[in-house]
Amino acid sequence: MSTHNENPSGDEHAIVPHGDHSLAPADPIADPGLHHDEPRLTDVEPKAERRAERQVAGMFALASLLTVAFIVFYVVVGIHPDDPHDGVDVGDVQVSNLTLGLTLGLALFLVGAGAVQWARSLMTSPEVVHERHELRSDDETRAATLNDFETGTEETGFGRRKLIRNSLLGALALLPLPAVILLRDLGPNTGGTPAQRKEHTIWAEGVRVLTDVTFMPIRAADLEIGQLVNAMPATFEELPEHGPERINERAKSPVMLVRMLPEDLHIAEGRENWGVDGILAYSKICTHVGCPISLYEQTTHHMLCPCHQSTFDLSDNGKVIFGPAARSLPQLPIAVDSEGYLVAQSDFTEPVGPSYWERTR
Repeated sequence: MSTHNENPSGDEHAIVPHGDHSLAPADPIADPGLHHDEPRLTDVEPKAERRAERQVAGMFALASLLTVAFIVFYVVVGIHPDDPHDGVDVGDVQVSNLTLGLTLGLALFLVGAGAVQWARSLMTSPEVVHERHELRSDDETRAATLNDFETGTEETGFGRRKLIRNSLLGALALLPLPAVILLRDLGPNTGGTPAQRKEHTIWAEGVRVLTDVTFMPIRAADLEIGQLVNAMPATFEELPEHGPERINERAKSPVMLVRMLPEDLHIAEGRENWGVDGILAYSKICTHVGCPISLYEQTTHHMLCPCHQSTFDLSDNGKVIFGPAARSLPQLPIAVDSEGYLVAQSDFTEPVGPSYWERTR
């Protein structure tokens, strides 16, 4: 008697268990984990279904109200004083941040929670089993794509549950508005005043140069060869102690004083009298994206921006020698007053700060 097991599938590589010819290798094996869920309460109780629908719609509606509240708090209850000499209270900033964070955060949370409740309580969830097949869908599957989409729309009830649909669309339509409102923080556009375009700072003729730590005036004779000092204009001390004016002017006005050997300098035409015995002053703001720079290499006279590695040659009029910066560091013309202190000859002759496409220089 032969003990050879026949292969019903005809596949010579398939293995059929000894003594069992009822299960061919090509037959799918049932997954014991598959089972049909018991009907949900919302599937059999119309009142429960309507209650779940109202819950979902309520979450979407509340998300809409919170989004509107975010916009109202941001626009109406701002923290910027009308009087630039008024201070900005730290407590007001903290309360504003908390309010804005809660309103927008809860709006996003409620949209997500409503979607989850909708899926768990109201959407149908039939079990679907797909056998493995080749990666390319067959022609029948491709042709049935539109039909499957329509079936999914019907199962979710998106078309017939108008209350949920309309409240969801309303919440989603309002959610992008905070991002538009936040564009207000980008500041004034280039169509504003020259001061708003950062074309002018508080440097002016005769303004003394102060250290940015002690705010003491700097004598030219006190600077040594190779030394670099971060400095501010003397008029900075006259600004309000707190407030947006002080913040804005401080952001535009810092400079770097560096003393080099006069024979190492390559002075551009028209700048012959912009320095004092090898002492030059440059804006501390990188012309790439506005990072503060202070990484000075004394031997090469190179200044490196730590943000994106733009490198400027301070001995060659602040020229860009490496990195993404598009223009040289603006140079501040300086001189000495009758007492030997360093002073500005004028404001910067070009805009300070990062470059952008609207700038013509």
